[in-house]
Amino acid sequence: MTNPGPHPGWQERSIQLVGEAKHAKLRNSNILVAGMGGVGSMAAEMICRSGAGRMTIIDADTIQPGNLNRQLPATHSALGKKKALVMGEHLMDINPGLELTVLDEFINEERIPEILEEPFDYVVDAIDTLSPKIWLIYHTIRRGQRLTSSMGSGGRVDPSQIRVADFSDTYNDRLAYLLRKKLRKLDIQGGFKVVFSTEQVSREQIIPVEGEPNKKSTVGTISFIPAIFGCTLASVVVRDLIGLSRDG
Repeated sequence: MTNPGPHPGWQERSIQLVGEAKHAKLRNSNILVAGMGGVGSMAAEMICRSGAGRMTIIDADTIQPGNLNRQLPATHSALGKKKALVMGEHLMDINPGLELTVLDEFINEERIPEILEEPFDYVVDAIDTLSPKIWLIYHTIRRGQRLTSSMGSGGRVDPSQIRVADFSDTYNDRLAYLLRKKLRKLDIQGGFKVVFSTEQVSREQIIPVEGEPNKKSTVGTISFIPAIFGCTLASVVVRDLIGLSRDG
């Protein structure tokens, strides 16, 4: 069966908002989204719906019952399936004309430079494990590619405390604190935008975990906060790529 392509008017409202010239920049962009959890899946969908022409998504995890409360690819019919593959089908159903690469893999320090050889216009870091997050940030910055990164969305319930700032300006975020310690040793202290929350996380909500690489603890997460983090990451990408300021 021949791919019919996207409906010709599917981006009409977006073009009406930002104009044809700006929207053309987005159609010609190439964006990487790493991590298809609650944050990354929403970021990928919003970037796709905004009209990005090329995307790569990465995730090695399978969909588990505990993902159902917050992750876009997580439905009962998808339990046990690979997140990246489910999200890939979902994105292509939104825009059949999207040039999409799906990497169903766990990325590590050795693999990241190879992935970043692709000339991405923007890299979105929605990884929630420390080591691959550090190395994705490091190699992206070292190559001079644009980057936006999600800090911790767990343990928060107040959307009004979500912020966009340079990484060096984050506070009340344990993930940012741990990243800062590691990245300083790699001579990175800022220079990229992050989404974080100023809301304090109660220590009682943090539960130690065993047997998971690069993750020493977990924290409760509600449905809407990761989604808002993901939408905010997408807004950073889209506004930066098309030169859309906060004032329009």
